[in-house]
Amino acid sequence: MNTIQRAKNRLRGGNLLARALHARGISHVFTLSGGFCNPALEGFMECGTVVVNCPHEQVAGHLADGHTRITRRPSVCLVGPEGFANAAPAMMEAWGERSPVVFITGSSTLKRDGAGGFKEIDDVAIAAPLTKYSARITDGARIGEFVDRAWKIATAGYPGPVHLSLPVDIMFSSFDENAGGDERPFNRDRNDSPPRAWPEPTTLESIVEWVATATRPVFIGGHGVWWSGGEKKLEAAAAALSIPVFNVPYHQKLLGESSAAYCGLADIHQYPPAAFALDKSDVVVLLGGRLDNQMNFGNPPLFPAATKLICVNGSDEELIHNRAADHRLLSDPGAFVDALLSRHAHGDWRSNTEWFELNRQKRGAWVDDTLADLQRDAETNGDGKMHPLQLALDVQAALADGDYLVFDGGNTHFWSEIAVNIAGWRGRKLGGILHPGSFSMLGVGVPFALSAKNTRPDSRVVLISGDGAFLSGGLAIETAFQERWPIVVVIDNNGGLDCISQQQERLFASGRHFATDFRDIPFERMVQGLGGHGERVDARAQLAPALRRALAAAGAGKPACVNVKTRGVISPIVSAVTDRRDKASIE
Repeated sequence: MNTIQRAKNRLRGGNLLARALHARGISHVFTLSGGFCNPALEGFMECGTVVVNCPHEQVAGHLADGHTRITRRPSVCLVGPEGFANAAPAMMEAWGERSPVVFITGSSTLKRDGAGGFKEIDDVAIAAPLTKYSARITDGARIGEFVDRAWKIATAGYPGPVHLSLPVDIMFSSFDENAGGDERPFNRDRNDSPPRAWPEPTTLESIVEWVATATRPVFIGGHGVWWSGGEKKLEAAAAALSIPVFNVPYHQKLLGESSAAYCGLADIHQYPPAAFALDKSDVVVLLGGRLDNQMNFGNPPLFPAATKLICVNGSDEELIHNRAADHRLLSDPGAFVDALLSRHAHGDWRSNTEWFELNRQKRGAWVDDTLADLQRDAETNGDGKMHPLQLALDVQAALADGDYLVFDGGNTHFWSEIAVNIAGWRGRKLGGILHPGSFSMLGVGVPFALSAKNTRPDSRVVLISGDGAFLSGGLAIETAFQERWPIVVVIDNNGGLDCISQQQERLFASGRHFATDFRDIPFERMVQGLGGHGERVDARAQLAPALRRALAAAGAGKPACVNVKTRGVISPIVSAVTDRRDKASIE
């Protein structure tokens, strides 16, 4: 019997919140348990919702984000008022990747709003620019209404995170268990699919005609394809129509890297053949993406003036950002691809397998040239430390098809992206990839790896993390022990913030770097101290056996760390960014 008796058929506001989320199909909540949130935690316990207690609120947010990216279903990050400030970076990361995470804050009392209540902050205003929707629940009878609205906004159109603030007096107060049930919708225990945009026929017909009559068409797939579940249709269309597919940078969850239709990132620095494809194209279709800085805002030289640039987006909120396109279409990506395939099925298509094969040949030649350069580097390198690209390739060589790869860091991230493209060309079929999104936020690696292991328990999960990135979020490894999610962490240890130091050496008049070095940190011993397996690797010959032992340890239920001493080598993208920033200075 509870020490505090509740009136019959009445529930605390936090319990109503938990029930409303459960009705919407929320299966996982990530939190750092706090007193403000206890009524909600009680409700989740009664609903049978999985609750993962994390060592830090930012970790909780990244775990919710990683879980949502893989499952494509919303999950919850639940924090208290002071924890909200810690979770805000995870909101930004989810916002950059359009991940529909539901962030919930237990906040200061509503009754004395603005009077300086305990831990009072304006969390609604802080979250507003980082989410699609941020609101304070002002009436316990309306909790179900707010949850329903937040869920719909998070998942509709171009998805994204949302935020609800539940004041402590509403959280702890009691309400009728069917509060709000006499208003429509009477049945909120539904998981109806988000509405999809259907293309306007005349505009669709014109755009299909341009693609069908193009001789050198190119697809660029963006976030919208993934969140609408259209990646399989895109792959089938690309193969049938002989159209090469590129992914927007920072997003590799569309076509598998071993897919015949996949060519690489639409990034001319990390993948130079993309420059050839875009320069020679006559039509480019950006499907479910945005003409932002990564796409040079739709401008030359990335997109030549003679190329017809078409943007297809599943929501008007994203389409309006693509004003630079020559033609725009509001359409679910799958519906647009269906229209292309329908046109092709009727035989009215200007097929050009030569263009498709030319782009594949360019990819193969790039792989050969990159590996040859890597071999020459190894032959001339005198210090014995591994090149970060070689590290990333060797890690993938130790994996099997269906395993998950996560990477995190600055140069570590970019070299790993290059390695994924190379390994995919050579046949590696990963189960999935996770990494920082468009904001390049360090510290997401361990939480994302844990999300992969939680959602794909039968897959082995390996994280390649820069040393700086691990220092940003590595303590999340404790959750691997607590929840029994054994992952393998490989540290690309170059002794500092190499992505920054190498920019400094090119920018500073002295040619030196400053305030970016670390001491020789024994990361493997940190993991050993928590009860895991740890090894240090100083030369490439030691890596393969160390990885085998680490994977065996993880297979036996023990998280593992392999700390690899590497050389600092600037990646092509960081070099390009350095040049761009220097040229962009206002003098």
